[in-house]
Amino acid sequence: MYALIVDDDAGIRWILSRVLKEEGFDVLEAGTLADAKALQSPAIDLVFLDVFLPDGNGIQALSSGMFTAPVIMLTAETTFGHAAEAYREGAMEYLPKPFDLDEVRRLAQRVLGSSKKPKKEAEKKKKTAKKEKKNIIIGRSPAMQVLFRTLGRVAPSDLTVLITGESGTGKELVAQELHRLSHRKKEPFIAINTAAIPAELLESELFGHEKGAFTGADKQRSGRFEDADGGTLFLDEIGDMPMVLQSKMLRVLEMGMVQRIGGNEEKKVNVRVLAATHQNLQRKIHDGQFREDLYYRLNVIPVHIPPLRERRDDIPELAATLLQQAADELSMTAPILLDHSIDLLKRYDWYGNVRELKNVMRRLAVLTPGASITVSDVALALGHDGGQQALGGLESLDEAVTRCLRAYMDKLGYAEATGLHHHLLSMVEPALLNLVLEKCRGNQLKASDMLGLNRNTVRKLIRQYDIDPAAFKE
Repeated sequence: MYALIVDDDAGIRWILSRVLKEEGFDVLEAGTLADAKALQSPAIDLVFLDVFLPDGNGIQALSSGMFTAPVIMLTAETTFGHAAEAYREGAMEYLPKPFDLDEVRRLAQRVLGSSKKPKKEAEKKKKTAKKEKKNIIIGRSPAMQVLFRTLGRVAPSDLTVLITGESGTGKELVAQELHRLSHRKKEPFIAINTAAIPAELLESELFGHEKGAFTGADKQRSGRFEDADGGTLFLDEIGDMPMVLQSKMLRVLEMGMVQRIGGNEEKKVNVRVLAATHQNLQRKIHDGQFREDLYYRLNVIPVHIPPLRERRDDIPELAATLLQQAADELSMTAPILLDHSIDLLKRYDWYGNVRELKNVMRRLAVLTPGASITVSDVALALGHDGGQQALGGLESLDEAVTRCLRAYMDKLGYAEATGLHHHLLSMVEPALLNLVLEKCRGNQLKASDMLGLNRNTVRKLIRQYDIDPAAFKE
């Protein structure tokens, strides 16, 4: 069997070629789409295709029907948008770089064990989706790549999805992307937080009511299910839905029919339901607070978003993206995140998840006084409890000096800012001399060597600042 590797990186081609040969493939290599086209033949059984190539886009080439064999997309651009687009255009699999070689072997064995090549769909959308500037579903971590693959496969379907994850992980954003990448994308996307609406109003909000159905119902009103007809209804915090409404929700999911409060007729609706919760629904079922049959109706495709503290390697990319977004919104230049600052962000536990990180990045975009974000800037943005405790030993000497000088100059004010170099030197030199003499137990010769100064110069400074070396001998 033949495998074709299309990637402009010779190192990628080499490692893939080695693995595929071990699995029994004859391997052909191409660095461009033009080279790949010249190598195309019915004998090719598997294609590894890079997204970004010197002469074109791999996903667009896949969409055009250039490849008849199963295609595995390779990319260093780790966004859900690319993953979903690759699956939608017929890719067999999507692998982020750097990829797991065991995963490559598994895919190769899958093709070797298949006696029939999968056929591409007869009809495919030819236009590639534009990358959303505000799409922050990004990540290189294994957990996020599993999430991307699941979402990429399920997005084009009408299956009900239950999205779980802690508060702030981006459950509604995932729901929006599932809608945007579905065939319903031109129809309404309606989101409702079931925990934010009083129980006595939630039924009317969901199913609507007829005029005179209850006190205050002075006119007929459609519910969210009717409003979302043809599109997607996102039910956030479904775990907080009152039990009395859960049976009615179950009927809608089973029959696709809704009945307004005070009405006698049922209306057919065509709605894809996406639900989300931060709660453990199985525990609520055990406690008698959630219907088990409704749970199974909602949990057709379970999608779990991992908390940020479980994917710390994603934080640098995510923080940079959110910082740039904040700067763009404020029409300002984004400050630079220094390495030590990124280390501090990675150490912090982010119990508010991406939502908390977004708020901190907005704070830093607005409040950072310089062109670079220091550790002390991050600590300040995190607040006393979060920043100072997470700071640990990450603050470098120059950052500590900058932080202290900034605070001192703020207190000093502009009126006394003349002759600042001499003034600050007169404050720093005696402190440094005291520390060095303490380290050397008052030995002026050792102190001279440590400071890199002439012994006479050290003696002069000691007299100038009225320091007694004998005080350090003990």
